[in-house]
Amino acid sequence: MTEHQLPQGFETLAIHAGQEADPQTGAVVTPIYQVSTYKQDGVGGLRGGYEYSRSANPTRTALEECLAALEGGARGLAFASGLAAEDTLLRTILKPGDHIVIPNDAYGGTFRLFAKVLTRWGVEFSVANTQDLSTVREALRPNTRAVWVETPSNPLLGITDLTALAEIAHGAGALLVVDNTFASPYLQQPIALGADAVVHSTTKYMGGHSDVVGGALVLAEAGLGEEVAYHQNAMGAVSGPFDAWLVLRGIKTLGVRMDRHSSNAEKVAELLAGHPKVSQVLYPGLPEHPGHDIAAKQMKAFGGMVSFRVNGGEEAAVEVCNRAQLFTLGESLGGVESLIEHPGRMTHASVAGSALEVPADLVRVSVGIESIDDLLADLQQALGQ
Repeated sequence: MTEHQLPQGFETLAIHAGQEADPQTGAVVTPIYQVSTYKQDGVGGLRGGYEYSRSANPTRTALEECLAALEGGARGLAFASGLAAEDTLLRTILKPGDHIVIPNDAYGGTFRLFAKVLTRWGVEFSVANTQDLSTVREALRPNTRAVWVETPSNPLLGITDLTALAEIAHGAGALLVVDNTFASPYLQQPIALGADAVVHSTTKYMGGHSDVVGGALVLAEAGLGEEVAYHQNAMGAVSGPFDAWLVLRGIKTLGVRMDRHSSNAEKVAELLAGHPKVSQVLYPGLPEHPGHDIAAKQMKAFGGMVSFRVNGGEEAAVEVCNRAQLFTLGESLGGVESLIEHPGRMTHASVAGSALEVPADLVRVSVGIESIDDLLADLQQALGQ
């Protein structure tokens, strides 16, 4: 921020951060620099620091500056996918023989990365219930380098007190890494609560339209940001310029979309909570949710994800998914359209038999921004009134 620049709110930053009008044409939208290499003004004379688009690309730079501004971090980096972002961060902060604490509720692909890839590289991990901070303390070891958490978690919508967890991690000399995909920076800003690194699948709420795959990291400190940027270039899983442009476009409406996602999800949760065929609703916006008070403290609203358990077990849960009409049966989340899935057989199949295994009677819905009465009617018929 310059000396005379006024403070800016989230929605203003989402539209303008890193996205000044094009100096040559005045275009108000960042161009798609679909280019691999750049003419140099003499050997080593780079225009704006650009030489090769794996190392840097102007469209990606705009996105990365916007990401850093939205999360309140020192450095933002854009990747080809959320898992590419996770892998790059982990191989930056960990080495063979190191240990990391991971949550007992997390995206199945994240668990697969730890359990099937990093363990072969000599990295150890322990599973802890991050909502019970005593279990995190017990899981720490002298070689613990990081604590990983999702809040709200996927798919059980658990809530972790980030300020308290940051104190525990930092007291052990470890970094706190927060996957903020479910909340988005509009609803929650983990760096302000003590996180050292924030991870996103920008495929989800940041992109918001189910038309792009991408990932992001935002680092609280410039030094760690430089280290991760070095690995990003060395490993190469960067966001392409068109993908970066799509995420930038999605971010412009993130605030208004998250308001609607959250308000729709609250009504969906209320319907489910009173339905005789639903045994449990997992949504932090419900007062009876065990993490409700913490979520109210560290989130602006409660988000668009709702999970629920169905009377009748796994087959009944699968049937609900199959009967849904407006809720599209599919993996992923965070788009403008509503999705429904069976985590045990779909997004979280990779955690079967592990400490992260999800209940077989669980259904997860990503509540979109359609007319709420239509969404409620579809769930009513899917449950079989």
